[in-house]
Amino acid sequence: MTLHADATATLTNWNPPDAEQAELRDHYLGYLATHEDAMWRGSRPEHLTASALLLDSSGSRALLTLHKLVNTWLQLGGHCETGDTTLAGAALREATEESGLTELTIEASPLQLSRHKILAGGCKDAYHLDVQFLVTATAGTKYVVSEESHDLAWFRLDALPDDLDGTVRALVKRVYRPVT
Repeated sequence: MTLHADATATLTNWNPPDAEQAELRDHYLGYLATHEDAMWRGSRPEHLTASALLLDSSGSRALLTLHKLVNTWLQLGGHCETGDTTLAGAALREATEESGLTELTIEASPLQLSRHKILAGGCKDAYHLDVQFLVTATAGTKYVVSEESHDLAWFRLDALPDDLDGTVRALVKRVYRPVT
């Protein structure tokens, strides 16, 4: 199965949590159906990307990156590469590369979709059709900052940084259940 076919199957089989996410899924599937190059960064006006909300083993902290291009705290993730065979695998590869953590597990089904316009870098003015997965660190939490980041840090889900991207706030809300 190709990455394109896996993306189509993953999104077709995914049960969106709400109407907005269902609409995004339909948009992604429409783009995949009309663009053989939809998985690659050269596809315009959009292309699929894969990202990961990386939680510690307790599920109470997320590892976020202070991204160099946008200077905002984001989840880990990025573009698909030719060696990727699944969207989940691409998200897991990105989480590993950007964190240095190796003992990670990933949920097979997406957590959320996010369509956003890129305002800087090589994809400026293109839209990322981001497929966002939940990843858990199953062992240590000592990370390594990659070249793509100014910094990495663990944040409690109930104490996120002020300059966090709104999409990441929505992503965290899908997993965070405050104790009452």
